[in-house]
Amino acid sequence: MAASEQHYTLPLPSFDKPVKLLIVVAPYYKDIADNLVAGAQAVAAACGAEAEVIEVPGALEIPSAIAMAERLSAYDGYVALGCVIRGETTHYDTVCNDSSRAITLLGLQGACIGNGILTVENKPQADVRADPQGQNKGGGAAAAALHLIALARRWSGERKGIGFRAKGAPLA
Repeated sequence: MAASEQHYTLPLPSFDKPVKLLIVVAPYYKDIADNLVAGAQAVAAACGAEAEVIEVPGALEIPSAIAMAERLSAYDGYVALGCVIRGETTHYDTVCNDSSRAITLLGLQGACIGNGILTVENKPQADVRADPQGQNKGGGAAAAALHLIALARRWSGERKGIGFRAKGAPLA
């Protein structure tokens, strides 16, 4: 079982300039969402990042909210949080696949996103993964976003590729 295995976790990055994160959460399962957010906020605070939380109706709306924020606001990165529990229909597959695919596409376009949308078979699995004292997947998603922000800042002056640029920087 994966929960009993040891995993390596990168040390959190440090920043010399402020970091502004947007945590986008779908609180369909409120108790799970609250734990995910608590974990994400704690990791953000450990890096000195400012984190704002917004709620959207469901996991499918998370990528849309991130895309709007990327276009219309000034966040350095994003944390996608929510939970999809398998039900009796194929809707589970659609929600899991489409939300994940959309988040991946946003990342490939340059958005720094940590994906903490849980996709589980049952609520006990979600509870263990969301618990900040357990697997802390919300904290892991925030850490992923922060690591990507650190990489983007590191490479922002070094990128010479066509079509790639750091947020706010002219194309090289």
